[in-house]
Amino acid sequence: MQPAAPRLRRKIYQMLGGEGRHTPLVKLVDFSLMTLICVNCVFSMLESVERLAIMHGRIFHDFDVISVGIFSVEYALRVWTAVEMEKFSHPLWGRLRYMVTPLAIVDMLAVLPFYLGFFVQLDLRELRVLRLLRVFKLSRYSSAMSIMNSVIRQESRGIGTILFVFAVILVFVSSLMYLLEHPAQPQIFSDVPSAMWWGVVTMTTLGYGDMVPVTPLGRILGGITAVIGIAMIALPAGILASGFTEQLRLRREDYETNVEGLLKGGKFTTAMRRQLEQARIALNLTHEEAAHIVEHARQGKALTCPHCGKTMVPEREEEI
Repeated sequence: MQPAAPRLRRKIYQMLGGEGRHTPLVKLVDFSLMTLICVNCVFSMLESVERLAIMHGRIFHDFDVISVGIFSVEYALRVWTAVEMEKFSHPLWGRLRYMVTPLAIVDMLAVLPFYLGFFVQLDLRELRVLRLLRVFKLSRYSSAMSIMNSVIRQESRGIGTILFVFAVILVFVSSLMYLLEHPAQPQIFSDVPSAMWWGVVTMTTLGYGDMVPVTPLGRILGGITAVIGIAMIALPAGILASGFTEQLRLRREDYETNVEGLLKGGKFTTAMRRQLEQARIALNLTHEEAAHIVEHARQGKALTCPHCGKTMVPEREEEI
């Protein structure tokens, strides 16, 4: 029989959303934490209003203490149960590796400003705004953010190349603008780093107007830089859009593979349905997408509209 501690750890791991299970308890925990995160962000913004901070400062402080306590317990439980994941299975090094993962770092930063006050003898009131970092904890519960993270990792080399080219062009046009405008506006274009601020504002087409070229050649260079900036901004958007589409396609193909493997055994059983549901959640597919893939596999032909060519999706989850 499995010892009590590992059984408890497994249950807590599943309660915190491990293994992709969406039981009523998991949904309740997720909804409660999401609500707490949202209320924290609202309170952090309201506390920046001086009048509200004076009138309701005690409420803000007490709610922050309670929230930090809950988030601290959640963080400790996630670190403790991290060994339930295969890649973090080592009792010590596995937990340490988990603590440097992006989501674990976000969880830590959500409570760090509160605890800094016990160790740093400074006025940390200005650090309260860092509590807004708790909004990034919502990414743990967002399937869209999960897909976007996968897209960014998949397209990291292409995005890195574009950022490198952007940096090279920025340095070049800023240096050239400094040479053209410094004699006419020595206080505004005082050095190349200052001109780089103009370059960033121009290439991103923001145009704040705080640094404007006045020489003819400077204005020509400004126009060319703005046109180049439009092209440079459009490239990452296109890469992310194509990567997002590709990621969705790969997830659908993975689910199709699961469905085809299970269909070889004949009719769906309860265990098979449960297995497919876990795969659907892990791949962040909607019920409609999953139902269409299953129906497609059953009929052995594509379900497309003969008029518009769009995918026809079953309306009810029960069709799976």
